[in-house]
Amino acid sequence: MKRTQARILREYGPFPGIDTVHGLTYDGKQVWFATGASLVALDPDTGATSRKLDVAANAGTAFDGTHFYQIANGRIQKVDPASGKVLAAIAVPGGDDASGLAWAEGSLWVGEYRARKIHQVDPETGRVLRTIASNRFVTGVTWVEGQLWHGTWEEGQSDIRRLEPQTGEVLEAVDMPAGAGVSGLESDGGERFFCGGGESGKVRAVQRPAKIAG
Repeated sequence: MKRTQARILREYGPFPGIDTVHGLTYDGKQVWFATGASLVALDPDTGATSRKLDVAANAGTAFDGTHFYQIANGRIQKVDPASGKVLAAIAVPGGDDASGLAWAEGSLWVGEYRARKIHQVDPETGRVLRTIASNRFVTGVTWVEGQLWHGTWEEGQSDIRRLEPQTGEVLEAVDMPAGAGVSGLESDGGERFFCGGGESGKVRAVQRPAKIAG
C-alpha cells in the first residue's frame, strides 16, 4: 500500500452560524455541504457561500447531475436543487450509522461508519446491490475516474484511502494532519478532494494523488 501525507490546498471556514460540516458534494461549479439543518453552496474559488437549501442534512450528500441525495434521519432524501423540496426518500443501509454518500454508475454508494462498510444501493428502491468491506470506520465516500475513495476518522486519526472495489484491499492512503478529521469526502473530478471537517466547521481542499496503475 502506498501511503503519503496530505497536501492541503485551501481551508474554508469556519462559517458564521455553522457549527458542523457533515457530507458534501460538487455540482461542477460549487461545493454543497450539509450542516444539519441545511445544504450550503460554497464557491471553491472565492470561498463565498452563495445559497442555502433548508433541508435536513446530517450525514452524506451526493449529486447525480440533476438532483441532490441527502442522508438524514435514517433515510436518503432525493432533493430538488432549485427549491430544496424533498421529492422522494428511501431507507438507508445502516440506519443512523450511515455516513458518506456518493453517486456513480447509476447507483448510490453509502458508507456505514462503525460497520466499516460501503454499500452500492439502487437509488429508486433502496435495495443493496453489493457491499464492500473496509478496515477502518467509513466517513465520506467518492468515486473519481473509476477509483473508489473513502474518508476515515477513528481514534483521533483520519485519512483518505483508495480501495480496490472488488476486494476492499487498501491500495493507497493519504494521511491528514493531526486535528484535521474527514467527516465527508467528494472529488471535483480532477485534482482536488473536498473534505468536511466535522465540528471544526471547516471544509478543506486536498490534493488528489496522481493516478497510478492498479
